[in-house]
Amino acid sequence: MSFTTRRVVRRLAHRNIDWSAPYLKSNPEAASAVSAFRAWVASADAMAEKYSSAPTPIDFKKYESTTRDKAVVDNLKSFYQTFKPEPEVHEWSTEERADKANQIEEAKERLTLTQEMLKDTENEMEFLQSNRTTLDTDGFNVKDAYPDIAEETEKEIEERKWFKDAIA
Repeated sequence: MSFTTRRVVRRLAHRNIDWSAPYLKSNPEAASAVSAFRAWVASADAMAEKYSSAPTPIDFKKYESTTRDKAVVDNLKSFYQTFKPEPEVHEWSTEERADKANQIEEAKERLTLTQEMLKDTENEMEFLQSNRTTLDTDGFNVKDAYPDIAEETEKEIEERKWFKDAIA
């Protein structure tokens, strides 16, 4: 990845991620993980910039003049000039890609479920707030708000099961 590409990606990451969002700071464990991740990204960026260009050539003349054993410097110099290591290439295996894709899909499903649960919870809260009992609430208001409980209560009264739910 070139320096320009890294810079563009870094800008987009800073633009798309709100690092000061409350959900990143609400949980101490999540906050420390986010901080650790940001530190890792910063160190990776620093290393990428540091090693983006080829290293400067070694000045062997300086070492030849200061070292007693000239053969050691000559051996190192010949090794340095002849050795051309293969560049390391890291590829993302197809198994890992498939695993990460599955994890992303599962996370999306969990997010959808969580959003549905949030909507249901908000509806339940709205219902509970609109049917809040006060000193002015009577039995008919409770029956209207909770018809299933009212039906069960009426059935128990008809069957004379006064202590059905009482623990003996």
